[in-house]
Amino acid sequence: MTLKKVSDSRCFGGAQQVWSHASDATGCTMRFGLFLPPQANAGRVPALWWLSGLTCTEENFIAKAGAQRVAAELGLALVVPDTSPRGITLPGDRDTWDFGVGAGFYVDATCEPWSQHYRMRRYISEELRSLVEAEFPVDGARTAMSGHSMGGHGALTMALSMPGWIRSVSAFAPIAAPMRCPWGEKALAGYLGQDRAAWAAYDSTALVQSRGWSGPPILVDQGEADPFLATQLRPELLEQAFAAAKVPLHLRLQPGYDHGYHFVSTFIEDHLRHHRAHL
Repeated sequence: MTLKKVSDSRCFGGAQQVWSHASDATGCTMRFGLFLPPQANAGRVPALWWLSGLTCTEENFIAKAGAQRVAAELGLALVVPDTSPRGITLPGDRDTWDFGVGAGFYVDATCEPWSQHYRMRRYISEELRSLVEAEFPVDGARTAMSGHSMGGHGALTMALSMPGWIRSVSAFAPIAAPMRCPWGEKALAGYLGQDRAAWAAYDSTALVQSRGWSGPPILVDQGEADPFLATQLRPELLEQAFAAAKVPLHLRLQPGYDHGYHFVSTFIEDHLRHHRAHL
């Protein structure tokens, strides 16, 4: 697999890079961001994988979250995949902003035409994981994951499904129960079909009931002024499901904060320190 360096910038003594490569999982060229802290010059470092939200590329977190300063202090690499395949054209993939390009929802699609390309769970957890661990000084045994909105959903569902890989997980304003909100119902039906039983593998509230979680407490931040709070995000369903499963959840409702990256940048340091303590 040929890696191509897209950019490389000195950053807090480390390096903020963007790479591209041909992906078998998505059938197209994919890009990802990688921050290597200065400690990576001396050996392998733990990593936080960040999954972004609807409409985003790898660039949003890199440019807006302000995570590199603390990551450099903690010796923590940051791996930032894209949110969907790019450079291919499928019928209807750009008709709306919440389905198709920029909206892969971190699932492995089973319905045509999406099943040939929209395999984001496989891409991240198998292909990109193997690539990063093989080509960069990243310790695959010390992995945390976090994300925002659609990416918060992705982080929670991957962690609950893959505790052997992801040792610590958190989220910002996650789509908590996609089987029970318009964004999730649209995406899961489109990518997976109408059999709702198949959707449960991508719903945190269902997964925590069936699989549990033996890792450290899960940190979730949610802005109380988020316009999507009541209809799309529904953190109360996450809280109820985790309580029923007796899984520790630290849900922090932040007064006055909305859904954007000012919210993420305000609390990202807390999340980085939370993960580093468990890696």
